[in-house]
Amino acid sequence: MADNKQNVGEPDRSRVSGSEDYEVRHFADRHGISMDQARELIAKHGSRRDALDRAAEQLKKH
Repeated sequence: MADNKQNVGEPDRSRVSGSEDYEVRHFADRHGISMDQARELIAKHGSRRDALDRAAEQLKKH
């Protein structure tokens, strides 16, 4: 299936790119966790922002 050409140039806000330090840093800062913790969450839970947000909240509770 072809890519949706209407979204060209628009960032995908539903994902966190683990290969981009600025995205990992923003995610870590937003949740008050370290970049290493953020990378671990991305490796474990994938790049979907909603799943990562939930995992980060659980991490902060412990």
